[in-house]
Amino acid sequence: MYKTIGILAHVDAGKTTFSEQLLYHTKSIRQRGRVDHQDAFLDSHDIEKNRGITVFADQGIFTYNQSTYSIIDTPGHIDFSPEMERAIQVMDYAIILISAVDGVEGHTETVWQLLRKHQVPTFFFINKMDYEGTDATSILAEIRANLSKDVCDISKLFDEELIEFIAERDEDLLEKYMDTGFDKELWEETFKRMIRNNKVFACAHGSALKDIGISEFLEKLDILTESSFNSKEEFAAQVYKIRHDDTGNRVTFLKVLGGTLKVRDEVKYSKLTEKITQIRLYNGSKFKAIDQAIAGELVAVTGLTNASIGDGIGAITDKTTFDMVPTLKSKVIFDTSIHVKEVLRCFKILDAEDPSLSVYWDEHFQEVHVHVMGVIQLEVLEQLVLERFHFPVSFGEPRILYKETIDSTVKGYGHFEPLKHYAEVHLLIEPADRGSGISFANVCHANDLSIGHQNLIHHHLLERDHHGLLTGSTLTDVKVTLLTGRGHNEHTHGGDFREATYRALRQGLEKAENVLLEPFYNFKIKVDMDLIGRVLADIQQAHGTFNAPENIGDKVIVTGRVPVATFMNYSTAFASFTHGKGTLNLLFGGYDRCHNTNEVIEKIEYNKEADPEYTSTSIFCARGKGYKVPWDEAEEAMHCL
Repeated sequence: MYKTIGILAHVDAGKTTFSEQLLYHTKSIRQRGRVDHQDAFLDSHDIEKNRGITVFADQGIFTYNQSTYSIIDTPGHIDFSPEMERAIQVMDYAIILISAVDGVEGHTETVWQLLRKHQVPTFFFINKMDYEGTDATSILAEIRANLSKDVCDISKLFDEELIEFIAERDEDLLEKYMDTGFDKELWEETFKRMIRNNKVFACAHGSALKDIGISEFLEKLDILTESSFNSKEEFAAQVYKIRHDDTGNRVTFLKVLGGTLKVRDEVKYSKLTEKITQIRLYNGSKFKAIDQAIAGELVAVTGLTNASIGDGIGAITDKTTFDMVPTLKSKVIFDTSIHVKEVLRCFKILDAEDPSLSVYWDEHFQEVHVHVMGVIQLEVLEQLVLERFHFPVSFGEPRILYKETIDSTVKGYGHFEPLKHYAEVHLLIEPADRGSGISFANVCHANDLSIGHQNLIHHHLLERDHHGLLTGSTLTDVKVTLLTGRGHNEHTHGGDFREATYRALRQGLEKAENVLLEPFYNFKIKVDMDLIGRVLADIQQAHGTFNAPENIGDKVIVTGRVPVATFMNYSTAFASFTHGKGTLNLLFGGYDRCHNTNEVIEKIEYNKEADPEYTSTSIFCARGKGYKVPWDEAEEAMHCL
């Protein structure tokens, strides 16, 4: 039986040390490493050793009883939470470590919410119980108050308290218990099913550093977890990680969800078919080549040149979407002696490994930009580029990633007809729900425009981000419908419909009510009663909104929304005035109307007339010569009105 277990926590809760103990107890490693000694098996990268934090989600393998376990040690720092979320998609079970010293911290709640989104059955381990004054009972109560009331203590399997907990949630089991007494096998199977179905969440406690309670927890984990992968099904897998090895080979990490994969098999994904040239089984930074992989295994393969993280392979065609989205962008600064194409090539490699970077080339300013979660990530990127590509880079001050949308429905018209070229496109552009991106619909008749040309228009609308008019930021949350268009049997060439489509979109935006959007946090703050006034004032000053505060004991909890721009550095001040005893949980909450639109527009100074990639002007042809028609006159000049 194959089981993939993820280890997750707020930074410094002891994830890596805990993982080392599991590997040691199962004889997968000969000695236990420590983060502070820079010899942890799963923090093998120099950057991780130097910083004492986990940056990359690496895996270890061990066997215990009849099962083979892959454990994934994930980053705990919020700057690397996209890496953590990408690993979550392939976990069969998760273990959240909570420090008995610090309790449920802000990032712990973020981790919990992501696990609930992906429906990963979850265990808790209260760590650092060797510290003086720690109390597992109070931490368990805190977990129940902040995360889920359905958390139970498994320190003693099937003691009276646990039996009562399970019985409360299964009337049939309670009835059998009253009639025939305790049947260990029946209770065990019921409890396992409840855990697998996310109905209950088991919790234990101990100390990873002092090796207290680890082997006991492992024994219970083995009893209470199961998997049901079928290697006789059609082959199916999910991509969860991309790396490049020392020789530059692209290595694609897969969770095999069904069937069997063999070396030299051809697999399908994203309309491509490619041959697997090698299958690797990784344990830490080392791997061994194997001939085949079966359902349930985590493996890495070579031969897939274009697979990206989240892709389904084989029988799975869906692509996973992720919640942890960067809200900042930064310019890459590098020495002019290094050719920009080389810089871009290297960053595209990093982009494949971390798609949240969204590396892009700004043609107008001749700059490389990246999207990031925070300044720690930028510092790590500097080290990573120097170590892997052997040239130094630095980064400009991170800036907020704005987006744009519209508030009114418009029609956009684009015509592209320089000599011996021809394409015309008519679009309906409507506001759409927040977070919906750009969607496409088509009511164009094949008699007016060939299906091939209609498909081209669809492709061009979705092939890249489009610039808004206010700041040149990415256009989002619009529905674009193809109304009609026209091509020419002789003069329409490749690229003509791209030109006409972009012009039609832009011409529509010129007539629309444009809206600037900024990223927001959903926050949850817990403080002592006497500090809530200060917190609410800070939220209002930051242009945020909040719900009615809720009293829990001597604490107050307040939730709401606040712009990232005004709150991204709040944690430092918050930690100071709460003396480290308050809880601040920030989770990306999507985009909404910008609180200071005019100020942002003035600061960015985007000139819509000088954007080299976009124009709202159409080009027509008369007497063998092309001529420009400005956006406000273009509609009357269209050919298929």
